[in-house]
Amino acid sequence: MMNAIFAGNRKEHPEPIQAEVHGKIPSWMEGILLRNGPGMHTIGESKFNHWFDGMALLHSFTIKNGMFVNCCTTCHPRKRTVSSHAEEDFMTHHHKYEPRDGSAQVSEEETFLDQGAGGSLSMETGCRFAGLQLEAKFKSQVFYRSKYLRSDTYNRNIEANRIVVSEFGTMAYPDPCKNIFAKAFSYLSHTIPEFTDNCLINIMKNGEDFYATAEVNFAWKIDPWTLESLEKVDYTKYVAINLATSHPHYDSFGNILNMGTSIVDKGKTKYVIFKIPPSAPAGEKKKTKCLEHLEVLCSIPSRSLLHPSYYHSFGVSENYVIFVEQPFKLDILKMATAYIRKVDWASCLVFNKDEKTWIHLIDKQTKKDVPVKIYTDALVLFHHVNAYEEDNHMVFDVICYTDHSLYQLFYLKNFNDSFESNAKFTSVPSCKRFVVPLRHDKDAEVGTNLVQLPSTTATAMKDKDGNIYCQPEVLCEGTWSPTATAHPVAQQPASLPSRSVPPLASCLSVSTAAHLPGIELPRINYNYNGKKYRYIFAPEVKWSPIPTEIVKFDILTRKCLHWKEEHCWPAEPVFVPSPDAKEEDDGIILSNIVTSDPQKLPFLLILDAKTFKEIARATVSADVHLDLHGIFIPEKELKMEHKTDSDLGQE
Repeated sequence: MMNAIFAGNRKEHPEPIQAEVHGKIPSWMEGILLRNGPGMHTIGESKFNHWFDGMALLHSFTIKNGMFVNCCTTCHPRKRTVSSHAEEDFMTHHHKYEPRDGSAQVSEEETFLDQGAGGSLSMETGCRFAGLQLEAKFKSQVFYRSKYLRSDTYNRNIEANRIVVSEFGTMAYPDPCKNIFAKAFSYLSHTIPEFTDNCLINIMKNGEDFYATAEVNFAWKIDPWTLESLEKVDYTKYVAINLATSHPHYDSFGNILNMGTSIVDKGKTKYVIFKIPPSAPAGEKKKTKCLEHLEVLCSIPSRSLLHPSYYHSFGVSENYVIFVEQPFKLDILKMATAYIRKVDWASCLVFNKDEKTWIHLIDKQTKKDVPVKIYTDALVLFHHVNAYEEDNHMVFDVICYTDHSLYQLFYLKNFNDSFESNAKFTSVPSCKRFVVPLRHDKDAEVGTNLVQLPSTTATAMKDKDGNIYCQPEVLCEGTWSPTATAHPVAQQPASLPSRSVPPLASCLSVSTAAHLPGIELPRINYNYNGKKYRYIFAPEVKWSPIPTEIVKFDILTRKCLHWKEEHCWPAEPVFVPSPDAKEEDDGIILSNIVTSDPQKLPFLLILDAKTFKEIARATVSADVHLDLHGIFIPEKELKMEHKTDSDLGQE
């Protein structure tokens, strides 16, 4: 089962497939859930070694709400009902209803017949009908599509029908039939590698544009409607970095804040923090790319020239950038010789359990690291949750591990019948809160706890050298026992047909502090990013990093709400705030669900974020893959001039 979910090749669906909606999607919910992840792990006779090496497969769920008119008599030669139409007929027979007199919208529940005097049918031809019996009603529609990113890496691999571009966990070697000069050139080019442009991790928004990203210096501009690959961009043309995170932050003005690593540039290795504006400055004589106006805010010297820290994300608060320099490092000398030694680049990641983890707080105003040295014990960190300032303290939450075995676990050779038993021995995820005083008494005695916040057990002790040693508070971690199960309460939409309900219906359950779960791929209400917050939404992981449930974790009460369903594997939950939100959890949760039961279709799950009850789902007959990260794009943020009938599946 594990091998089928992770290691197979997924079929792309470049044309929209209409999903079957059960339940009721909120009327304000319109836009695109756009996600990214590996979808192809075999090319010809060659196979990738690691799940994170697979070719990037973009996929999307487009949600459209509105009042639609069914016309089936004279508007087209084919006189059939809408339900009997094929998809292409549906796109032309389903039109949005617009009242001529500008009257108020029809309620969601109302269905009516119009005799031609009260409204018009609007479509690209602008046709009007008189004396025609029309039926209009409010409804939600969801369309799914997927498409492989046409990166240079993808194109070269497909053309050769074998893996010819090295990935982080898979080294590609020259064809044995090539001559000795071609082989020598291939070995030389891997000494200082140019990384793959297989951008399979996340989606980044820059102004009106969207990019597929990874942890390298490349990104691919894509069309969110069609998933077409439009343009490859290279960070190195604008800033001297070799690697960049795929988890940028956004400020209220739309600026991107991101980090990258510059390896041995002019004899120095450093971490670079940079900002990308959402548009070119006013007054530009010609249209320029936003990247051309990239601004380096500051750089942090690496503690080691040839052993920079690996990092997947970073944190921001109102006035600071939080960077954790962990002892999980890239060995540059090993990377330079990996190709010759016939090992992958991933093997050059080294965890030093006896080293310290250094915490950098970069002041956004001075663009400098705070002068005091701050550290904690060795850890491995992939995802920051959030950070905020409170009473002259920096509070930041992260998901961390005691070693780097998580990455090792995702080698595809491990996805066999013994995977579950092997996974139990890996380091479990722990959500931890660190608290650092932004101001403190420099005359405090050695061993003094400098944290003055009463709401946390985290400590920051002054050591003999005047540095600050931090010990975190554990918010939750993967210590769930197989016998400590919550009591399920069956929940399902009232309109969900019984034939669609699995043997064990979707369940909402509650857990308390005694049975807190391990979580990964955390998401929050991004309106609270950099601010004090209360809720974390994340997949729950029990004895392995494979998600089996979705969790809403209340930091204040330490209680959890869980959603689960048999044979279902949820993706990272994306929070979408309601337009009239008054509280942090006013909104909905979107998660695409992969199923391991061949009789059960994959679906887009829609939960009420406050109650965590299922309000709707959209099942789709398509080969949906397990992905990594993504974003929801409200319709108002999309370039409407790129929209076509086939992009939406209607209009």
